[in-house]
Amino acid sequence: MRHTVSLKQFRPSALFSLGEDFSGVNPAGDRLSFNNFFLELNGQPFFPVSGEFHYSRMDESRWEDELIKMRMGGINVVSTYLFWNHIEEEEGVFDFTGRRNLRRFVELCARHGLYAILRVGPFAHGEVRNGGLPDWLYGKPFEVRTTHPEFLDCVRRLYARIGQEVQGLFYRDGGPIIAVQLDNEYMHSSAVWEITTGISDEWVFRGDEGEKYILALRDLALECGLAPAFFTGTAWGGAAYSDRVLPLWGGYAYRPWIFYSHKGEHPATEEYIYEDYHHNGKTCADDFAPAYAPEDRPYACCEMGGGMMCCYYYRFVYPFRSVDALANIKLGSGCNFLGYYMFHGGTNPIGKNGVYLNESQVTKISYDYQAALGEFGQIRESYSRLKAIHFFVRSFGNRLAPMETVLPEGASRIDPTDMETLRFALRTDGESGFLLVNNFQDHRDMPDKKHEQVVIETANDRYSFEVSVASGENAILPFHFDLDGILLRQASAQPMLKTEIKGRVTYVFMIPEGMDGIFRFEEGVLLSGSRPFFTVRKGEKEVDILLLTRADANQLFILRDGSLVLTEAALLEDENGGLRLETDRAENTLRCYPADRLQGRAEFLAEEGPFGLYRASIPEKRIPVLCTPAAPFRWMLTLPENALEGLKDARLQIQYQGDIGELFLNDVMISDNFCNGDIWEIGLREQKDRLPGRMVLKIAPIREGANVNVESAMAARNEEVKSTIAELRQVMVQPVYEIHL
Repeated sequence: MRHTVSLKQFRPSALFSLGEDFSGVNPAGDRLSFNNFFLELNGQPFFPVSGEFHYSRMDESRWEDELIKMRMGGINVVSTYLFWNHIEEEEGVFDFTGRRNLRRFVELCARHGLYAILRVGPFAHGEVRNGGLPDWLYGKPFEVRTTHPEFLDCVRRLYARIGQEVQGLFYRDGGPIIAVQLDNEYMHSSAVWEITTGISDEWVFRGDEGEKYILALRDLALECGLAPAFFTGTAWGGAAYSDRVLPLWGGYAYRPWIFYSHKGEHPATEEYIYEDYHHNGKTCADDFAPAYAPEDRPYACCEMGGGMMCCYYYRFVYPFRSVDALANIKLGSGCNFLGYYMFHGGTNPIGKNGVYLNESQVTKISYDYQAALGEFGQIRESYSRLKAIHFFVRSFGNRLAPMETVLPEGASRIDPTDMETLRFALRTDGESGFLLVNNFQDHRDMPDKKHEQVVIETANDRYSFEVSVASGENAILPFHFDLDGILLRQASAQPMLKTEIKGRVTYVFMIPEGMDGIFRFEEGVLLSGSRPFFTVRKGEKEVDILLLTRADANQLFILRDGSLVLTEAALLEDENGGLRLETDRAENTLRCYPADRLQGRAEFLAEEGPFGLYRASIPEKRIPVLCTPAAPFRWMLTLPENALEGLKDARLQIQYQGDIGELFLNDVMISDNFCNGDIWEIGLREQKDRLPGRMVLKIAPIREGANVNVESAMAARNEEVKSTIAELRQVMVQPVYEIHL
């Protein structure tokens, strides 16, 4: 099918500064500031990529390496909730020690070149007990989330203590904290007061004071020393808005909350349809209905679904390809600030009095979220695939950010169940730009698209793309793309990054699945070499092009000096240039560009085209686990002495059938899981000093035909069931190695 988009009448929108409420200067004189389209650093477009990582949901011993993984995956901003009931579980008693040591976490962000956003509440949600509000607020003689003086006094105490912890770490001080979010989904969302759950659910007040409340929190924050370059607020669902706070958006295609009332299959959602979120007068198919003119504020995100938790009534294996597809959709729809929730999963702490601090619809301990980086640092396919987009905006975000969305006729009206119509959008300045294509739809399987023609007509030129794209794939294709003075007219390959090594410039492109990777240059350009590595020249100008498959791109990491390493393991580069592999394989192969980059660091095997092929290995370790039936639905798991000796970690992998899995060590629950058919993984590193210990696995069975008999004249109640399903299928231990290069 042929699709034509004309840019002949394209006129760029007006840009204007958002003023001092949205800017900050650090001691070095660097200035962060927003205009109505994008963030600028020293007057140049800067493209933030934010990943949510809840510091108090992880043992502090893991923080640094997990932040390094985020940076290596292209994240440049870390967003974190400060859950009030993690900080002040008992009234007047604050805890910023261990996994709650906020200052150390922020300092680690700074050490590894990551900006930080603090989401300080007071209400957070985040599937935490009471949405993060402490239990002791429930019985107070005032309503929460209001401007009642006594509630604001409690918030003031919280904010002041946070301000004390992060003093000197804001951008204006030379620190990494660039933003503070005030409350969360105010006037839109709430959570159950968990102390009432199971008898008569009572919900936390969602608020009704609008901008008055938001500005009251803003004033309190400034009073208490929380002075970022800008404040943020969640904007979806009719949440309260203030023009002194940056509105942030999101999108989730997998929605456990609908199963409070919805029965049956999850419907296909509108999240994978391109919209125009940044031009006035546009109608969007989703709930984008801002309280401001869209052209007056950037379209920025903080909660794009980077995963999703299973809730009790909705359990599923999350499709990891959905995440980079959503990022592609957001870019094509005008987003200039990517933000994922969650990017890193976590583990909820247990309260001081044994209270579980997750809310009741989710597991008590685990908050893995099926995120790009799992609860124990596992690399997921979403992490690997997202690098193609994150490296793209790192290298070319300064070109993309000023470009505007142009949609073909009817693009935003495509029905999510329409599997045939090609979904595409443009980001363009009228002459150059990117063709974005998406062939993923949640809760449906898209067919391969083959030989679709997209014609782009500008005032001075015409570009014709033949688009073939595999099921589940997405792509960003350039037209009129400048390669350091050489014009690439168009390509059916995605620009991924630009790097300079020893004075030579290399552009890296990825061939999305289903595409052919054809390049068309301006006249007079000479090519030498052959795929996957070739050189293009015009006159005295010359650049190299490295062409990767999608599989290769998923393995790609870029080092601080601009060199490239491809590996299936997690590659960590320390701030001093040290390199480490975190891997579940004792023997690993690596490819690097230039070919000699790992000389002396790993065993050289051969040259493969432009790459050097290397091997890094460590003695293999096997950890047996003994499973012994102990009682109905209970098993004893026994590990050998010193099971983790010589390892970075070990992950217990459990496959079972049933309702809920719970794992106890010395009578304390260390993990739990809602069975969804996938492997349940538990990192054992934090338990090293308590192993082997007494480890008990309990599987709560699926109860068929359950009925509670209350016919006794006394107060007796007795559950009767027709049958139960609970089966332990396999338990293994996967060693996790660290190899220094």
